[in-house]
Amino acid sequence: MTIERKHSRQRMSQIVIHGDTVYLAGQVGENAAGGPAPAQMADILARIESLLAEAGTDKTKLLSATIWLSDIRDFAAINEVWDAWIPEGQAPARACVEAKLAATKYTVEVGIIAAR
Repeated sequence: MTIERKHSRQRMSQIVIHGDTVYLAGQVGENAAGGPAPAQMADILARIESLLAEAGTDKTKLLSATIWLSDIRDFAAINEVWDAWIPEGQAPARACVEAKLAATKYTVEVGIIAAR
């Protein structure tokens, strides 16, 4: 079975497709970097939608989501954005943890696995 990689650089690919499974690299809120967690989350989710579309899938086919927060106190605020975004009855398996992120300007990172 082939592996397709998109937006690849030396360190990582933004999209990896293997069979009917799509893996996205962890996404951060580039357009909202340095802003509040809900704004970063909205930016991330828009980016995820775009990458999923490029891979031939969409948010109704999410299998798994991992969310990293630089401050777990943002949990309720990012959940409001997430809950408004995820289609009713289509929630993936999900984990959310507090972690030190790669740069202080990022407060949220989201990794996604989806079916095609």
